[in-house]
Amino acid sequence: MPYFKEFEIRWSDLDANLHLGNSSYTNLMTHARMSYLSTLGFDHRSLIEHRIGPVVFYEHMYYFKEVLPGSTVKVSVEVKGLSEDGMFFEFHQNFYDGQGKNVARCELMGSWMSWETRKLMPLQGTLLEGILGAEKASDFRVLTKEDTRKFKKFPKDLV
Repeated sequence: MPYFKEFEIRWSDLDANLHLGNSSYTNLMTHARMSYLSTLGFDHRSLIEHRIGPVVFYEHMYYFKEVLPGSTVKVSVEVKGLSEDGMFFEFHQNFYDGQGKNVARCELMGSWMSWETRKLMPLQGTLLEGILGAEKASDFRVLTKEDTRKFKKFPKDLV
């Protein structure tokens, strides 16, 4: 069962077309994701104590139907993948309108960064136990570093 967080769409969430703007989708997903991670032991106090923070490698958004002001959305969070050491994570998040219709979807991959070394790091102790103990999506997979690379070989026009 995914984790859900409900939001009312505010005036400040709208873009020039008077519907939920793409940056607002990102903000709502981040809020839902961090709320979920807090239930696993990744609250502000714990992140400060361990001197780590999440880093997003990519967010792929798919929009199906516009969301209008004054409406509500529920944002889900599912753990789609984790590395064995907890360093890498993949979440899928969906947006549902007040009638339960799926209006948007996001596939996200990221990692944890040390505030001191500014490098990616595996999780340890209670944080590792917390994330490994999280409920997993039905199509969950164990991630490797290779899974975090969008391009296995960069296209020639990018190098």
